[in-house]
Amino acid sequence: MTIHEYEIVSINVGKPKTLVFEGKELSTGIYKNPVHGPVFLSFLNFEGDRQADAVHHGGKDKAVCVYPYDHYAYWEKELGRKLEEAAFGENLTVKGLVEEDVCIGDLFQLDEAVVQVSQPRQPCHKLAKKHNVEDLPIRVQNTGYTGFYFRVLKEGWVTRESRLQLLSRHPLGVTISFANHIKYHDKYNREGIERILGVPELSESWRTTLLKRLNQ
Repeated sequence: MTIHEYEIVSINVGKPKTLVFEGKELSTGIYKNPVHGPVFLSFLNFEGDRQADAVHHGGKDKAVCVYPYDHYAYWEKELGRKLEEAAFGENLTVKGLVEEDVCIGDLFQLDEAVVQVSQPRQPCHKLAKKHNVEDLPIRVQNTGYTGFYFRVLKEGWVTRESRLQLLSRHPLGVTISFANHIKYHDKYNREGIERILGVPELSESWRTTLLKRLNQ
């Protein structure tokens, strides 16, 4: 049996900061720094990590934000600059695990913890402000290079030196790429929406959004 393991480039945490953009105060948790040493992953987040906007970020379905390191080279070329670690505000930067290969409901061992893919990451305006690129969230949506979220099924200690190991692929095979395509580019594809809704492990926020769209 093939064991699918993925390298952890960095584990990143940060607490909300209040910044001033265009004369207005903005509280954001998008600025994160790498952790060196073991860090505890609870059902809600990594120790030392918080979100400023609890409505749209965080919670059990979005405990860990994951971004593929594989996309960094593309964005460095697009933005014309070297990107720092956790450039997309992610908690986990991983290598070799991209949206086309990740399915909603997939299970992974993350050191002592067990995590499950719950939904794609939805880029927000704070990403644009962090990089001072107004249309960056739209560009992220259009490329499909969004990253994704884990919910935590088993808490535990995690170190960067550990590997992210696939435990089981979800039998319905609804990839993050497919979900992104339906959400942003084929919005009223009833069959596609129903296929995503057919995954019991889909996050509540995405379920609510897609059900609303289906009813329209």
